[in-house]
Amino acid sequence: MPDFRKILIAVKNPDAPRHPGVDKAVHIAKQLGASVELFHAISSPVFLDLEPLTGHTVAEIKREALALRTARLEKLAKQARKLGVPATSTVTWDYPPHEAIVRRAHQARADLIIAECHEGRRLKPWLVHLTDWELLRLSPLPVLLLKNTRRWRQPAILAAVDPSHAHAKPARLDSAILAQALSLKHSLRGSLDLMHAEFPMGFGVAYGDPAIDASTLAAVYEQQKDRSHKQFKAFADKAQIPRASRHLLDSDPAFAIPHLARKIGADLVVMGAVSRSGLKRVFIGNTAERVLDELPCDVLVVKAAKVAVPRVEKKPRGIRVVAPQPFVPMPL
Repeated sequence: MPDFRKILIAVKNPDAPRHPGVDKAVHIAKQLGASVELFHAISSPVFLDLEPLTGHTVAEIKREALALRTARLEKLAKQARKLGVPATSTVTWDYPPHEAIVRRAHQARADLIIAECHEGRRLKPWLVHLTDWELLRLSPLPVLLLKNTRRWRQPAILAAVDPSHAHAKPARLDSAILAQALSLKHSLRGSLDLMHAEFPMGFGVAYGDPAIDASTLAAVYEQQKDRSHKQFKAFADKAQIPRASRHLLDSDPAFAIPHLARKIGADLVVMGAVSRSGLKRVFIGNTAERVLDELPCDVLVVKAAKVAVPRVEKKPRGIRVVAPQPFVPMPL
């Protein structure tokens, strides 16, 4: 079974007076017997026109900001060590934040990233916040996004799989989802429920088309649903999941997963994601990004082993210096 030994905790705002998300992440690490690295990337741009106003050079601004945030992160690391969790801290100038997190996780040889959900600009109501989505898309590592500050105590875990591969996910992804969920269940002494939501997209598009015979469409749908049910049963039987902990829903996963998570009082949903780009990403979307905003609990997003992800440069980008913009008078 997979095991989380080194966790990278992405600290969104070291200047905040309280850090309940960091406290929860450290608590999870302690339960798992893992070490942590607290990480923050300073991504704010430095404007060259501030230099004559403040009397500080860009190098001085960079050094002072780095020292201030390092001290604050080290204070959090010290608190973690007092709780018995081996902890270090790292602050760097790098941008954008999601790429910086992926870079640092690779450098630190972490096997899990924990981050709080961001409150940022959204592209569409059904998309997750931009930073969160890009982190899920780019990271080859599992990413645990914290939706609340409630600590886990023998957590109820819901694993969402797709044995029929109706949503274009590779077969090995289901194995990765189940392996992570089982590992957490045993490590945290929690409970595990397994679900599959069957809702073929093609039937929703075809329904109502006068060129397609409704009875034929219904028959094909029933055949596919029966096949999907058998595949889910076979997957659950092989994993030795008790029947009372199996949930097969004839619904869109984007609605079914949050609904079931609320119904069973899940503390954590474990699900998979497939990196997409270009038009395919725009039109097909991604179950993980559609589900995230609706979930009332934390979500662990995993990818299949050796999955291809967009390439992220290994070297940090450093400080982002912005040249002063020329003054353009507004027309009267």
